[in-house]
Amino acid sequence: MMMPYSQNKVLVFDLDDTLYKEIDFLISGYRYISDFVSSKYGLEKSTVYGELIDWYYSDCNPFKELISRYHLSEKISTLLAIYRNHYPSIALDYDTEDLLRRSKEKGVTLGLITDGRGYTQRNKIRALGLERFIDNKNIVISEEFGSEKPSFQNFEYFMTLYPNSSFVYVGDNPKKDFITPNILGWITIMLSDDGRNIHKIPQGLKEEYQASFRLDNLSGIIELIGCQD
Repeated sequence: MMMPYSQNKVLVFDLDDTLYKEIDFLISGYRYISDFVSSKYGLEKSTVYGELIDWYYSDCNPFKELISRYHLSEKISTLLAIYRNHYPSIALDYDTEDLLRRSKEKGVTLGLITDGRGYTQRNKIRALGLERFIDNKNIVISEEFGSEKPSFQNFEYFMTLYPNSSFVYVGDNPKKDFITPNILGWITIMLSDDGRNIHKIPQGLKEEYQASFRLDNLSGIIELIGCQD
C-alpha cells in the first residue's frame, strides 16, 4: 500500500533508535568518559571502558560505580554532563543514508521530531550529517520547541508549514510516537527493534498507539511512499 497521492510529501523521522542506534551514542559516550578518566587519573582506558559497559548491562549506574571503584573526585552530575555534551562518534548506516538521499532527490520534504536536550541532539544531528538532508526549520527538538511527543504541537507544526501535503512519521516507540500522528491522519511507520534498542517496546498498548505499518528496516519506505525509481 502506498500513501495517498499528494504532489507534496513530508517524511518525518524520530532520531534515536530510528535514524541511528542510540546504543552507538552510549558506546561513544563511554569511550569519551574512559578517555577523560584515564587521562586525569592515570587509569587504563580499555579497562575503564569495559567496566562501564559491564555495569550498564548489569543495570547499575555506571558513573556511580566508576566513582566508587576508583575513588574519583568527580560527581555523577559531572560525568553525566560530559556524556551528554560530548561530540559523538556515530554514523548513518548505508540503508538510512540511501533512503534520505533518494527521498530528497525525489522532492520529498524531510523532517525530524525528537525528544531530548537541544545541545545533545544537535551534536547527534551534526555527527550524523543530517543537515545534508533536513533543513533546520524542519528539525523539532523538544527542549528547543517547548513540548515533547506526543504533543499535538510538534506534529501540527509541519502541517502548518506544509499545507495540502501527505505526511508520514517514522519512529520506534509506540508509547509516544504514533498516537498523535494517527489522530491527525498521518501514515505512521514503526521500525522494529533488532535487539539493540535501548528502550524496549512496551507491550499491551491499545490499537490507537500502534503504527499503520511495521518495517524491519528503513529501505522499505521508498516503495511505501511511492518514490521508488
